Amino acid sequence: MSRHLAPLYTQHIATLRERADKALALGGFDHLLIASSTPLRKFLDDQDYPFVANPHFRHWLPLTAAPGSWVVYTPGSKPRLIFVQPRDYWHVVPAAPSGYWVDQFDVVIVRSNAEAVAQLPQGHRAVIAPSCPGIDGVDVNNPPPVLDYLHWHRSYKTPYELALMREASHIGARAHRAAEKAFRSGWSEFGIHMAYLAAARQIDAELPYASIVGLNEHGAVLHYTNFDRTPPKESRSFLIDAGGSASGYASDITRTYAAEGHAEFQALIDSVERAQQGFAAMVKAGQSYPELHIHAHHVLAGVLREHGVIRMDAESAVQSGVTSAFFPHGLGHPIGLQVHDVAGFQASESGGSIPRPEGHPYLRMTRVLEPGMVVTIEPGLYFIDMLLEELRATPAAKDIDWAKVDAFRPYGGIRIEDDVVCTDGEPENLTRNAFAVV
Repeated sequence: MSRHLAPLYTQHIATLRERADKALALGGFDHLLIASSTPLRKFLDDQDYPFVANPHFRHWLPLTAAPGSWVVYTPGSKPRLIFVQPRDYWHVVPAAPSGYWVDQFDVVIVRSNAEAVAQLPQGHRAVIAPSCPGIDGVDVNNPPPVLDYLHWHRSYKTPYELALMREASHIGARAHRAAEKAFRSGWSEFGIHMAYLAAARQIDAELPYASIVGLNEHGAVLHYTNFDRTPPKESRSFLIDAGGSASGYASDITRTYAAEGHAEFQALIDSVERAQQGFAAMVKAGQSYPELHIHAHHVLAGVLREHGVIRMDAESAVQSGVTSAFFPHGLGHPIGLQVHDVAGFQASESGGSIPRPEGHPYLRMTRVLEPGMVVTIEPGLYFIDMLLEELRATPAAKDIDWAKVDAFRPYGGIRIEDDVVCTDGEPENLTRNAFAVV
């Protein structure tokens, strides 16, 4: 893997240097300083929350556990890594940097956060960092012209980034296979989650987000993370939304399963699956993501009608808000270094914002798709008591088969999610490709 990544990484760093040159020129800055950040302390405690490195730091190099360290870039010069390797016998001290990427940096090893700060160049500096301990004396400015430019161009993944995202997809797909097996064996939500972690070979803190593992009605809670410790008396359905990490890059995968003997719900899953694959095939250059989202509502209205849940036509179901009661979230979002990656609403490299379509407040991307972008495609149909009660109070309620709704309530809901790359031609479905080989 390292031999494969080395030439891609060299190209990646050249691209980042070129982008940084332009971003710094826009703001009139001499240097770009990127803090990895430091752990946050728990309130009234002497322990820290799990460390998560600044995504801008991870964009430059595959170090996910280097608190207190800095990337320093000055146009015309080789990037520097100021690496904190503390004197510490309480914790494992980070090993000195090594691997396929180190020759792209001048590496300076120091023993404390204060020594790292002392190594930073003076002058007009663009400092990208969160508010965190250990960077005293550094004016953190996060200048908008620099961030807007860098965020816009981070939407276009380099070949190196795509290689790591493929690896993250393989990790996630392998773990999803183990989770499905555990479900079919009658395990609890907690047990399924443990099987997932074991197959991913990652602990909770290393995953890109908190896993959603919901049996039966719990599939109707969009961000269900409770993990019941005992299995239900009957496992009817299973929704899992969980990913994997590779050198700071994320995968985001959702699958829904019906237990044996629940053919009607399985048929509904199959219909959502076909719809989802149709949407994924539309991830092409020039496709408006909001228009794809609206298209998904029309197609899912057809699914609801096909399965007898509604009696109205697709256009009426969308315009009246009926589909939003069953599909209340967005079709997906950008993904990369962050699960919900940056610049999903950005109008241009100079900033600005593209509004969401009216009536769709939870859509997380409004841009037109371009080659190099990676987005999730995750349609869903849910039977959420709160939203269904609101729907029952509307004029459209007469066109709902409430007996059919009640028959589906015990299954919670369905979501199917893939990570898809927009290319110059046909889309690359990272998730399906990973499932095909694990």
